[in-house]
Amino acid sequence: MKWTLRLTAFLFLTAAAQAQIQVELKFQRLQYIAHEPVIATIKIANLAGRDVDLHDDSGHPWFGFEVNAEEGHLLAPFKQATAAEPALHVEAGKTVTRKINLTPLFPVHDFGSYHVRANVYFADLNKFFYSQTKVFQITDARPIWQKTVGVPDGTPGAGEVRTYSLLSNRFPDHTALYVRVENRNNGAVYSTFSLGRVIANDEPQAEIDRANQLHILHCTAPRNWAYSHIGLNGELLAHSTFMETKSRPRLRHTADGAIAVSGGMLNVPVAQAVRTPAPKLSARPPKSAADR
Repeated sequence: MKWTLRLTAFLFLTAAAQAQIQVELKFQRLQYIAHEPVIATIKIANLAGRDVDLHDDSGHPWFGFEVNAEEGHLLAPFKQATAAEPALHVEAGKTVTRKINLTPLFPVHDFGSYHVRANVYFADLNKFFYSQTKVFQITDARPIWQKTVGVPDGTPGAGEVRTYSLLSNRFPDHTALYVRVENRNNGAVYSTFSLGRVIANDEPQAEIDRANQLHILHCTAPRNWAYSHIGLNGELLAHSTFMETKSRPRLRHTADGAIAVSGGMLNVPVAQAVRTPAPKLSARPPKSAADR
């Protein structure tokens, strides 16, 4: 009788396990350019009827991705990307969402299609739960401007070189402007990210200041302009927007070698909140094979 009760309980738990953890994976769009952040949005729903703790156990990481390149080739993660995810507590009936950049985790910078599936290991049941497989594509954008500069003395990486590139990528409903910062001597790409929409018939203006940092001014919509200041390692140091008035905004060199925006009117919100540091648009990707 006891054996029968145990078997019944086991079968009940096994059947219930099929719906205990639900994993959903989404990408914001289908197409990305090489070295751009590829952000995966993961939703983990707890349908177990009780609080659960997701954690590594017996050599099984509780969370991971399976990434396949074309022709079904399974990609191994970069060695520096294998650190354990912090344990996660999920209350009964709740859904938690995480956004994870795949670019520094897997070698997904080559052109082509990639098939991705997220998995969650539930140690209580010794069972993996999987999302549906999603696909994204890596292409490259059209280069429209490029300049190579040296890293000044007294700056981290002094003596190295950086190549700044502006690229244009056409989407179905708009064209986007991208900036890329790399060291072509060793193959390291420090960042690639979008600066937003650009009007195709207005060429962006790019200038280098006395510290060899990049300044970009581009038209985002009729009479609307965006200014961006980019550091030697691809950091977004400043970003602001301008309205065209009687004069069109332009970049100019000041007497001390700095870069300023002249003309137009700076857009300032009516009720401006306390400023916070600009969010990092992309994690620094790992160095390429040529640099390892």
